[in-house]
Amino acid sequence: MKKKITDPFNVKFEPFDNYGAVIPGMNWHKITYNKDTGLGTYILKMDPNAKSLPHVHTSYEEFLMLEGELIDSDNKVFKKGDFITFEPGSTHYSQSKKGCLLLVFLKAKNEPLKK
Repeated sequence: MKKKITDPFNVKFEPFDNYGAVIPGMNWHKITYNKDTGLGTYILKMDPNAKSLPHVHTSYEEFLMLEGELIDSDNKVFKKGDFITFEPGSTHYSQSKKGCLLLVFLKAKNEPLKK
């Protein structure tokens, strides 16, 4: 049996580039995430004042807040221990004033919203 143990607080992060260009202040560590299919799990670290791109969920996205807080586009604040589910078709962006760490589970790649 093969297994992989990941300590989310002790991993090497790379610049977050899931939509092509790097998003400033966002970094990730892919655990099982496949960029081609958009399926899998990764750890996302957002620095203070980082902001995600507005996007639409093509399938379910779920994440567990490990540290810090994240403010969603509707001003809802997610804190450590919160488990959030976005349903297919939902749109939003998020930002973190203080920085945060999330464990993200994706069923399909999100699509950036056209400007």
